Amino acid sequence: MYSKKSFTPDQAYQKIKQFCAYQERSHREVTEKLYSFGLYKKDVEILLSQLIEENYLNEERFAIAFAGGKFRMKQWGRVKIKYELKQKGVSTYCISLAMREIEEETYLETLRSLSTKKWESMKGEQYLNKQAKTTTYLLQKGFEQNLIIEAIGELKRGQRSL
Repeated sequence: MYSKKSFTPDQAYQKIKQFCAYQERSHREVTEKLYSFGLYKKDVEILLSQLIEENYLNEERFAIAFAGGKFRMKQWGRVKIKYELKQKGVSTYCISLAMREIEEETYLETLRSLSTKKWESMKGEQYLNKQAKTTTYLLQKGFEQNLIIEAIGELKRGQRSL
């Protein structure tokens, strides 16, 4: 058995402010952290409202930062980003705000770039294998199926003209 350290609400507030200042956090993440400090529901609710009032916690800001970061750094598609935000308990409104922050042209360019790299990495593969593997890869990255079909269509047309 391990001992879980309990904090007073004031101690927890100082720790959670640092936790939120370090990087953007979802409400659910902060709530779970506060409960892990051994606090009661009433104290957790009070501390959450304080954090929101003092702008340490902002769900819109979190959603926008999360979506932008996952798109730029990990090159995730909208489907995967939306799914992850839902898993973090972010509201539908904040998710749609975050999706609007991803520029359409940049998004499509990223999709084209990823599909081209994947396609070209399979030099000796048969056409149908290339198509299946590229599609699977892009679906796992979280891109929409209709956009994947268009991107692969562009690759096919580009190959024929060579």
